[in-house]
Amino acid sequence: MKLRIALLSLAAVLILAACGQKGLKESITLVNQDNEKVTFPSEKPVLFFFITGYT
Repeated sequence: MKLRIALLSLAAVLILAACGQKGLKESITLVNQDNEKVTFPSEKPVLFFFITGYT
């Protein structure tokens, strides 16, 4: 049963990935902890991390 669910999940991910677009048409803008806008370019791949802390 677990194998069947895993295979169905994998198939769903592959189908959704195939239906997506190859690249972004515009850049991504996020807001950092200081409420400043940070823009990530869409021309080349960018790696960014989200670090969250709940106190």
